Amino acid sequence: MGMMKEFKEFAVKGNVVDLAVGVIIGAAFGKIVSSLVADVVMPPVGVLLGGVDFTHLAVVIKEGVGAKPPVLISYGKFINTIIDFVVIAFVVFLAVKGFNRLRRQESPPPPGPTKDQELLTEIRDLLKERR
Repeated sequence: MGMMKEFKEFAVKGNVVDLAVGVIIGAAFGKIVSSLVADVVMPPVGVLLGGVDFTHLAVVIKEGVGAKPPVLISYGKFINTIIDFVVIAFVVFLAVKGFNRLRRQESPPPPGPTKDQELLTEIRDLLKERR
């Protein structure tokens, strides 16, 4: 019974629940960004590069024979994945920057010296004058 109790405490801790929510939202966010890149960013980039559709860019290593498909290096899909990553990284950067701006508060001015520190400063100054 002790192990079940430990597991229950672990599973319902706030950190575990927050992590689960983050993973779920992250997966949904990933789909949104993938759509943004595939449907919004890549078409104009393809037009700028002469109507190139990156997803079909590939190098044929071995031609397909009969029912066997050809062996390809699909570097166009890789380019799309890199662009996905850059867009996701930039959006996350902006989100973290905005969050930090909201969280950042002006730091209070440093406190002045205490009475003891003022007294010690006066004693130090008097000792310096006596030398």
